[in-house]
Amino acid sequence: MSEMTRIQLLSPRLANQIAAGEVVERPASVAKELLENSLDSGAKRIEVDVEQGGVKLLRVRDDGRGIAADDLPLALARHATSKIRELEDLEQVMSMGFRGEALASISSVARLTLTSRTAEADQAWQVETEGRDMQPRVQPAAHPVGTSVEVRDLFFNTPARRKFLKAEKTEFDHLQEVIKRLALARFDVAFHLRHNGKNVLTLHEANDDVSRARRVASVCSAGFLEQALPIDIERNGLHLWGWVGLPTFSRSQADLQYFYVNGRMVRDKLVAHAVRQAYRDVLFNGRHPTFVLFLEIDPTAVDVNVHPTKHEVRFREGRTVHDFLYGTLHRALGEVRPEDQLATPAAAETVLRPTGLAAGEFGPQGEMGLSASVLERPAESVWRSPGAGYQAPRSESQLPAAEAQGVYREFYAPLATGSTPAALPQAQGDIPPLGYAIAQLKGIYILAESAHGLVVVDMHAAHERITYERLKVAMASEGLRGQPLLVPESIAVSQREADCAEEHGQWFQKLGFELQRLGPETLAIRQIPALLKQAEATRLVGDVLSDLLEYGTSDRIQAHLNELLATMACHGAVRANRRLTLPEMNALLRDMEQTERSGQCNHGRPTWTQMSLDQLDKLFLRGQ
Repeated sequence: MSEMTRIQLLSPRLANQIAAGEVVERPASVAKELLENSLDSGAKRIEVDVEQGGVKLLRVRDDGRGIAADDLPLALARHATSKIRELEDLEQVMSMGFRGEALASISSVARLTLTSRTAEADQAWQVETEGRDMQPRVQPAAHPVGTSVEVRDLFFNTPARRKFLKAEKTEFDHLQEVIKRLALARFDVAFHLRHNGKNVLTLHEANDDVSRARRVASVCSAGFLEQALPIDIERNGLHLWGWVGLPTFSRSQADLQYFYVNGRMVRDKLVAHAVRQAYRDVLFNGRHPTFVLFLEIDPTAVDVNVHPTKHEVRFREGRTVHDFLYGTLHRALGEVRPEDQLATPAAAETVLRPTGLAAGEFGPQGEMGLSASVLERPAESVWRSPGAGYQAPRSESQLPAAEAQGVYREFYAPLATGSTPAALPQAQGDIPPLGYAIAQLKGIYILAESAHGLVVVDMHAAHERITYERLKVAMASEGLRGQPLLVPESIAVSQREADCAEEHGQWFQKLGFELQRLGPETLAIRQIPALLKQAEATRLVGDVLSDLLEYGTSDRIQAHLNELLATMACHGAVRANRRLTLPEMNALLRDMEQTERSGQCNHGRPTWTQMSLDQLDKLFLRGQ
């Protein structure tokens, strides 16, 4: 047997270098591990110095508890940690780093110096290692209470890895993003970042709501905070809080999405699916939502030890978490009304974020605000008479029953037919949030005077959303009418999918489907929703079963039916270039004020915008 085929133990140095590949990909990976250790040590101030994107130098200095002199050599050993003692500790781990591999892995591919001092020690001690020499050297040093870790010449002894590093700016951008993620997780810690001797990021401790909002604005931009809804909901042992961006503040890529589980940022497909589902009806095609959200959950209900870099987690009750996230965000986005988006400065202060757009900027939907009490309100119906004035909507129990086709025709009136009640009386007392119509522009836009200034409404987009929401409410109250197939459609599935179909049989029936199991891996579709075509239904059932197995839930059927309702609403909405009377325009404004998601049309485009009097004055230099 040749030497290459004999089994032998790896040398400690080689084992550490291989392990480094799991946690050390680039300078940003090193920064993440060092910063997490600093946070675990109780640090309240962390300073990061970087040279050449972190390849030449990466120094992290904190004011945490420090490491005792006797423990310094162990700090650089593999599988040495102060975070866990027993296997059971992994089930409720709350610390950021706990594997006991990071420093050993880093020191195997770089020149590492660790200096630390505890509050009880008379002086600090320093330990040094270089990649080829794994024996640490310990000596006295000068250092305040806390720890400094200096990493120089990353991958100096593994040139194959070094050549995969990108340009200095790219590596630094990745490193800066790591710091931003942790800064959002720990508002109680100050972060300072310098690159090549220049200050790049200065984030002071944020121990109150105003300073926390200021930090979010610093990391995510003031624009995000202006266009975000505050969230704070607790239910069944789950607590979700943070900020979700309005659909109008979407991005072309998913680069402003921060989700934390018990203070640890994760990228989880179950979370991503729930968020995507909540934004489904209001996001423009190809755009990505923005959010900074924190989920607090019993540590025993989540496994953070499923990936070496701890970016992924596994929820023990995934379906419960998914439904909680979806329900909370869907309701928050749906409950936004024009009056919430046109908060006065005093009301805006209560949600603790900047108000107003840049001077002269004609941005979408003005200042945003949503109090926590809004999230607690029960869902309200949009059923009301178009000319009934500014009043609260009636409850869903008062909706008349109607099948989808009948509802489709009924809700096109009055605007599509031109029959509209008499004009609303002019403002007496409170002015409605979107004000009163004063003119129509080019047969497309409604101009209205509100308490704040000028409101411009895209009449087709707004009426499209109103019609669509009414169709959905009617569909929900009446249910879906099923249509039996003359010849049942047989589809081949896996045994797991067939079992899943049987388990969710009643749920399918509520959606207008009737499924029958013909064999271990065969299903028959005997009935489909009346709005669907048979070919669509067959493909849809397979996709839905796949979703149910992966996420424990599926919204594909509802999403598909909503697409059909949206198409019906689009065809039924008032067309461009149709002249409306003032009463018709006012009727549309009143309906917008009572309709869920009226800020966006069915395709995610904004339906209205505003310019305050102050903005108009600045445009024309009045008072200057």
